Amino acid sequence: MMKGVPYLVTVVILALAFSLASAYDPSPLALAFSLTCSLLFVNGKFCKDPAYVIASDFFFPGVNIPGNIAANKLGSSVNLVNVDKLPGLNTLGISLARLDFAPYGLNPPHIHPRGTELLVVMEGTLLVGLVTSNPNKLFTKVLNKGDVFVFPIGIIHFHFNIGQTNAVAFAGLSSQNPGLITIANAIFGSNPPINTDVLAKAFQLDKNVVDYLQKQF
Repeated sequence: MMKGVPYLVTVVILALAFSLASAYDPSPLALAFSLTCSLLFVNGKFCKDPAYVIASDFFFPGVNIPGNIAANKLGSSVNLVNVDKLPGLNTLGISLARLDFAPYGLNPPHIHPRGTELLVVMEGTLLVGLVTSNPNKLFTKVLNKGDVFVFPIGIIHFHFNIGQTNAVAFAGLSSQNPGLITIANAIFGSNPPINTDVLAKAFQLDKNVVDYLQKQF
């Protein structure tokens, strides 16, 4: 029986490695050899039959148009061009976002669970930051026009316009569908709401404060 243990361990390790590898957008070559393209999907999207692909699948207009920052009480707007808007991104593992900020506008602390973000400032001045875990260390930097900053996958980060004029930035992300978890919205705006006692104890707040925060979302 003991002779079978190394073999079993090897199988388990290979299975884990495969599951981790499949969690990310694979190389497009991995799908190119498939004869059942229409039955495969990557990151939640089905592979389109090449016979039905059209030029518009590779095209998206409008990233030159400023976002509607007035509609957001935080004074920011994000136009994400992912696989939902640009089908040609499917299996390529990339996406793009335009970020617009009013003076002192904020893109609040958030996470991209499936993609690393590479940000370049086009206009204005942004204070950006990320927080690592174990230990919870904050890294911040003031970015001006032409500066670049990277936010690793799954790390809490934010962008804040500290200037008195509008700011514009573009971000490349290493996933066709990087996902977004905005911390405050997820914690205080979940449906159904998280138990007040849980949040009060977790954040060391009075339950009335927690109740107030939940009502804001």
